Amino acid sequence: MRKASLWQRLFGVERAVVEDVEFDAGREVVVVHARPNARARRRCGLCGRRCPRYDQGEGRRRWRTLDLGTVRAFVEADAPRVRCRRHGVVVAGVPWARHGAGHTRLFDDQVAWLAVACSKSAVCQLMRVAWRTVGAIVSRVSADIDATVDRLDGLRRIGIDEISYKKGHKYLTVVVDHDTGRLVWAAPGHDSRVLGAFFTTLGPQRCAQITHVSADAADWIAKAVTAHCPNAVRCADPFHVVAWATEALDEERRRAWNAAAGRRSTRRGDATRNQGALGHARALKRARWCLWKNPENLTSHQQAKLAWIAKTDPRLHRAYLLKEGLRHVFTIKGDDGKQALNLWCRWAQRCRIPAFVDLGRKIKRHRDAIDATLDCGLSNALIESVNTKIRLITRIAFGFKDPHALIALAMLSLGGYRPALPGR
Repeated sequence: MRKASLWQRLFGVERAVVEDVEFDAGREVVVVHARPNARARRRCGLCGRRCPRYDQGEGRRRWRTLDLGTVRAFVEADAPRVRCRRHGVVVAGVPWARHGAGHTRLFDDQVAWLAVACSKSAVCQLMRVAWRTVGAIVSRVSADIDATVDRLDGLRRIGIDEISYKKGHKYLTVVVDHDTGRLVWAAPGHDSRVLGAFFTTLGPQRCAQITHVSADAADWIAKAVTAHCPNAVRCADPFHVVAWATEALDEERRRAWNAAAGRRSTRRGDATRNQGALGHARALKRARWCLWKNPENLTSHQQAKLAWIAKTDPRLHRAYLLKEGLRHVFTIKGDDGKQALNLWCRWAQRCRIPAFVDLGRKIKRHRDAIDATLDCGLSNALIESVNTKIRLITRIAFGFKDPHALIALAMLSLGGYRPALPGR
């Protein structure tokens, strides 16, 4: 292999002419002087079209490339400007780096791969860059992948949910493909306008191909899906429906505790405020977990506590049975589940527990989406799994300047198209 070809491979400056290589002893860096070859010269940095030269620009500049052992390395070249018919006057592109970047493609790809596979501190220490620089690099690499891959192609069954990524009610709306398990889209915000932007990107033709949409019962999701995907079947997430029953049960438990004998005053200045509840009230206060847990997961002590509730407070025990009855509906599914849900709604209507009477009315309003879930068995379990991974990525990405860098890192990790490790 000729020396010039060796330097091209080492520094990642293919499609270029290596003019000279020097070692800067003062800064302890290796600098390779290069220029694009004839075919790559005078091209727009944005669209890659060949354009007439405009001026010399700001002179020569350097791009950080992969280190040579323990020594940092840079590529130095002229940075003239060209006049593009589409983008106007822009800096000419170079084949070894993305437009507007201060690092070569090899360096960007290496950092992006490490950001997906390693911890924050490992990436920064190994590559000797700031964490905000990693966020910018991840955004560039993700944008390159999005330009070559259509993540929205072939969508049929999708799941939609929101996740908090920062204090102050900062949310991301995420969309997952149920068939591939991949994260296909994410954006800051959680309202019908943000979700409408996803369907606008998808286009009317591909929106018509969506057959099922799983989500919680949020009105903003239902509004956007109804407006853009009239042919899609909306499926209510079973976990959220059962959570409604758990909230109603907890409301009834609090009512029973407030009405129980032995509840101590908690007003300020009261000498008994730190003594807690006594007798029946104290037993009810400590019965929360046995009412919330599934019967198969109860300990022997919790089973005894539940039996005590059945004897001493039939109304609270009836609320517990209503919660378990609704959970049983999603266990059997299908037509049997629909019949069980009909019976449950009648039971809730005449149970004389206000929280469950209101829940019965709420379930009737969302009955179509619940029936669709019972028919196809689709839930948000997959998207909740993706949300858990995004929460981990959020902790890793702490310090990124804007949410788009976090989204780019999530898309690289969970989108199914990870950056390739250079040289592999």
